Amino acid sequence: MWVFLPMMVLSLWPVAASTARSAAKPGCQEKCGKVSVPYPFGIREPSCAMNDHFFLDCTSNDELMLFGIMRISDISVLEGTVTVRIPAAFSCYDKTTGILGGSYFPFMIFGAGPFMLSNTRNIFTATGCDISARVINYQSTYGAGCLSLCTEYVEMTDKNPCSGSGCCQTSIPKGLKSIYYSLSSASDNHRNVSNFNRCGFAFLADKRSLKISHWPLYRTPINGKDEYRTDVVIEWVVKNETCEQAKANTSAYACGANADCTYPEIDQGYRCSCNRGFEGNPYLKEGCQGVGVGFGAVLFLFIGLWWVYKVFKRKRGEKLKRKYFKRNGGLLLQEQLSSGEVNVEKIKMFPSKELDKATDHYNANRTLGQGGQGTVYKGMLADGKIIAVKKSKVIDEGNLRQFINEVVLLSQINHRNVVKLLGCCLETELPLLVYEFIPNGTLFQFLHDPNEEFPLTWEIRLRIATEVAGALFYLHSAASIAIFHRDIKSANILLDEKYRAKVADFGTSRSVSVDQTHVTTLVQGTFGYLDPEYFQSSQFTDKSDVYSFGVVLVELLTGQKPISFTRSEEQGRSLATYFLMAMESNCLFDILDPQVVKQGKKEDVVMVASLARSCLRLNGKERPTMKEVTMVFERIQKSENLIVQREIEYDRNEVMGAPWDATSPSTISSFGISVSSSLDEKPLLHTY
Repeated sequence: MWVFLPMMVLSLWPVAASTARSAAKPGCQEKCGKVSVPYPFGIREPSCAMNDHFFLDCTSNDELMLFGIMRISDISVLEGTVTVRIPAAFSCYDKTTGILGGSYFPFMIFGAGPFMLSNTRNIFTATGCDISARVINYQSTYGAGCLSLCTEYVEMTDKNPCSGSGCCQTSIPKGLKSIYYSLSSASDNHRNVSNFNRCGFAFLADKRSLKISHWPLYRTPINGKDEYRTDVVIEWVVKNETCEQAKANTSAYACGANADCTYPEIDQGYRCSCNRGFEGNPYLKEGCQGVGVGFGAVLFLFIGLWWVYKVFKRKRGEKLKRKYFKRNGGLLLQEQLSSGEVNVEKIKMFPSKELDKATDHYNANRTLGQGGQGTVYKGMLADGKIIAVKKSKVIDEGNLRQFINEVVLLSQINHRNVVKLLGCCLETELPLLVYEFIPNGTLFQFLHDPNEEFPLTWEIRLRIATEVAGALFYLHSAASIAIFHRDIKSANILLDEKYRAKVADFGTSRSVSVDQTHVTTLVQGTFGYLDPEYFQSSQFTDKSDVYSFGVVLVELLTGQKPISFTRSEEQGRSLATYFLMAMESNCLFDILDPQVVKQGKKEDVVMVASLARSCLRLNGKERPTMKEVTMVFERIQKSENLIVQREIEYDRNEVMGAPWDATSPSTISSFGISVSSSLDEKPLLHTY
């Protein structure tokens, strides 16, 4: 009975306002072809739109265009969306001659306007049997991709998920204002699959309208055909202000009578919506109209049943908490905690109300960062302790036990250079992980947005590299069970109040038994840091973390970003490629950061550069382990302690006067000698 009470109340409402009436500004054209154009949008005359951002082009063929290049198929005032149709990217191959041709949609850029891609409605998809697809934004601050492989024909049906066989999918982040996607062969230009799959496709598409069955593997592109376009949903806000700011300026306030300001899920700007009991276009002066009589009777009945509803609401809330707790693996976690094998004091089960209050109801102003694995908020507990709360993505039921095992495992880690997991909350729709708060931001920010008050000296860079190497060595081999991080990058290295490095974001990490690797159908990680061997094989090992660490080392040496479109293709858009080319041509000192050149000892800098090159070897077996890497830094730190004594005996100009040679015998030989280490007494590194 409790379940039907709200339905009983709503059934008495005279008119159900399911959609807002689409109305143009008085005196303005309401449609372009078959597409309605509601205010704040307008066509024909600029005065018909709220501002230039919402003034659209209606062509002579009655096609409604956004920015003159994207055909609009729908505009929703209620949802705050514009649906456009854009072409898919494709690449076709021939069994004997290789690539035949392809088409790649150019960067879709919305700039500082009110438009952004919907992360809840759209999903990036690729189809094909030998396809590596990727999606990036214009600033190269975001990149993701997926791999689709198959050795025989796969029937594409709407019921089967895109799990990497014939098609693959990945999500996009919130608030994305530019996007570019492309694809290429993952291995041998379709030679082994060309009999049934000559072409691969990559596209962004609305989840509601996407039909995978429309993209069979035998499909080939026909230029100009509309069927090779997909619906893409773009969200919009009326103005990029808070509701408080908007209401303070009554002359520019966008909401009409009987309407109010609301915040969209994209956490930017505001929209308008009609008040309860009204429907229509909330952006017009008198756009929201009453939906009929009988409101008093409904209100009277609602008040009479209020106490019943409150009971229902409380019971429903408790039931939902139990449901979410079970779905998110709470029972498995309780089983682990009660087994006696886990230190219960090291992991806390936080109530959802406590974290809701700590984060001010997950206020957008408390957002510390967001990515493919979830959004992180800053919070403060009742005792004044500052925490970081990560709202994770939904966990698949098949991975529940692994997820809970990793939560328990990470909570037991106690290393000064690893961000501490304090506990979790599993009684919410999305599982929440609670970490210690690290105040000084990321290494990426300090490297690529330099702080004059705290410059990254050579000594600090060397210490950070040493600390991160030690943390990864601990995770790989010193912890109770090996943990692979899987997304090592400068943005996942935090700096605490004393600017000590803390490895963070274990959203894609995996714990493995000794001599095991992790195989996945979807490649996860960040372009620029991604191990090429892992990208090709989907087999992740400890050496994949070593490769990513090598890229971070190159960032510390050069101060350059891992992916840059300012470098020419000959130089290499990838920092790893650019660095290896410089090492190969003996031009290392030409690409180093001025701080490194000015302050670093030649022997130490060349040793770190040679170590980075070893970490970036294409064959993972030829890369050093994190233990060996840590030993190199231990040796460098010991040599740093002797610098003062050396400078008394030698003239510094004599040391730094000659050009730096990355292949000098004194440097290379240092990687083959035996040293005494606190780890154990073994060769520092094999000579590769």
